[in-house]
Amino acid sequence: MNAARRLGRVRRLVVKVGSGLVTTPGAGAVPERIETLAADIASIREGRRVVLVTSGAIASGTARLKLPERPRSIPEKQAAAAVGQSVLMWQYEAAFGRHQVQVGQVLLTAQDISDRARYLNAKNTLLALLKFDVLPIVNENDTVAVEEIKVGDNDNLSALVASLIDADLLVLLT
Repeated sequence: MNAARRLGRVRRLVVKVGSGLVTTPGAGAVPERIETLAADIASIREGRRVVLVTSGAIASGTARLKLPERPRSIPEKQAAAAVGQSVLMWQYEAAFGRHQVQVGQVLLTAQDISDRARYLNAKNTLLALLKFDVLPIVNENDTVAVEEIKVGDNDNLSALVASLIDADLLVLLT
């Protein structure tokens, strides 16, 4: 039985992928892994709305910047995330494009969830992207988030996104 049939009546789902699934230490984003993920998600989208929550920006940026180890300071993590997020999105755009899936980037912070007006704006944006048959790719906006005000890990973020879009299912691939 294929994955799409096993999902049955699920119409909206959030898929969260951890850094270890899309990156490797020192190499950053791994195109073959992202391509496999894109093929799998493309195959289950028929009649469904899917949101992808991704990790891996800091790991991808660390590799692209050729840093010997993961940055420790907040500004260095933010810089690595800024570089790595564009690397990840480029890889996702290419991989999903091969499956005729349009993607859109959504970067969120804890304030986007805790402030009612910003929460509604994020919700409306995600729902509009889904209406336009776009696959939203969500990550925490690590370039502006600091440890004290972060959502936490992307497992938490994916649960919040699932609530935002009233998802039928949340799948954590870590």
